[in-house]
Amino acid sequence: MSIAQIDVLHRWYCPNCHLEDVTKEARPHTRMHVCPKLRGLTAPMLPMGTAAKVVLHEREDYVGDEKVYLDPQGRPTMSIETIRDDGNDIRVFAPTASGGTEAT
Repeated sequence: MSIAQIDVLHRWYCPNCHLEDVTKEARPHTRMHVCPKLRGLTAPMLPMGTAAKVVLHEREDYVGDEKVYLDPQGRPTMSIETIRDDGNDIRVFAPTASGGTEAT
C-alpha cells in the first residue's frame, strides 16, 4: 500500500476562537481558518496538543500613502504571529507596491 492510500488524520485547534477541525492529508500542511477573534483575518490553526498562541500585530508606524493590508474594521495590519516555546512563525502583510509611467 502506498503512502497516498493511507488516511492520515491531523487534528487542529485555534487557541483564540477554540475552533477544532480534522484534515486527511499525508503531505505536510497547515490548516488555516477565518478567525473571528483575530478580526476575521485568515490565521493558522495549531496541531492539537501544541502549546502556543496566535497573535495579531497592528501596524504601528505611519501609513501615509502606502497601500497597506487592512482588517475588516479598516485598521492597518502588520502580521499574524504563531508563538511557541521552540520558535515562531510569522505571516507578514507587506505594503502593496504600485507603479506608473511618466512621459519624459
